Amino acid sequence: MAKVRVVHDREGDTLVVWFGDPETEDVCEEAGGVVLMKDRQDNVIGFEKLNFSKPNPEAAAYPFEAVIG
Repeated sequence: MAKVRVVHDREGDTLVVWFGDPETEDVCEEAGGVVLMKDRQDNVIGFEKLNFSKPNPEAAAYPFEAVIG
């Protein structure tokens, strides 16, 4: 089963989502307020949303859909 790791850094105001192994990260690219983390095969294994603010972080919900195929 695939695992998704989500880390919300309130102090740094970022949201990081990993759907691959963070230890395989080789390079990062910034694209419009989002940093893409890639492995050596240039596959995106995660992303970091910069300036991730919510008016009420305690009540925030982060729905997502996993598609495996």
